[in-house]
Amino acid sequence: MASPNTETVTGTITVPVLNRSGTEVGSIAIDPADFGGKISTGLLHDAVLMYEANQRQGTHHTLRRGEVAGSTKKLFRQKGTGNARAGTKRTNKRRGGGTAKGPKPRDYSYALPKQALKAATRMAILAKLRDTQVVVVEDFGLTAVKTKDMAGILKALSLREVPGPTPTPVEGEPIKKPKKKNLSLLIGTDKPDDVVYKSARNLAGVRVLPATDFNAYEILRPKKLVLTKAALESLRAKK
Repeated sequence: MASPNTETVTGTITVPVLNRSGTEVGSIAIDPADFGGKISTGLLHDAVLMYEANQRQGTHHTLRRGEVAGSTKKLFRQKGTGNARAGTKRTNKRRGGGTAKGPKPRDYSYALPKQALKAATRMAILAKLRDTQVVVVEDFGLTAVKTKDMAGILKALSLREVPGPTPTPVEGEPIKKPKKKNLSLLIGTDKPDDVVYKSARNLAGVRVLPATDFNAYEILRPKKLVLTKAALESLRAKK
């Protein structure tokens, strides 16, 4: 019996293959079984939490009452003054005193089982395919590092400069043009490609990784996943 937060994906998923001009030149039929056939939201959640926790520096530090400057002498005698009893000026109840149970430097990193992380990566790819958030490019065809050319290719693929929602007109006020926004993208190549990487690294919201470096967090974070045809075949063959 499957877990209630596990979804089984059935049926063939057809993904169009585009050239660098945005014209469809073919399609790829993908069997969900190539990526495990199931999507567990619980496992994906656990994997994302792990990757985010591992990015925490853990350098937070507060001074407790034994570390702040000040005398440890009792401020005044316990009884007979008419004041509330008080001890040292370092107490957290007073201004300039130490923090009570404040955070100290610590290591937040931990690791899930390797097989679970591999399964989560495949589930993340399958989730993107199911939600039609994968764009397959036959080849970027870049022979030299040129950010302008990469931006033009992404624009031809309808992945850059997406108009925002049209604002509601207000009487007596000028109509403001909708701002353009760029989709966050992860570009995947079948192997490390310096030309693609250097051409896209200065584009806002764009990240380039070889398929071998994919993980659930990097796949789920952006809005769209852009894969070369070779990268998709590499991911399908990977078990």
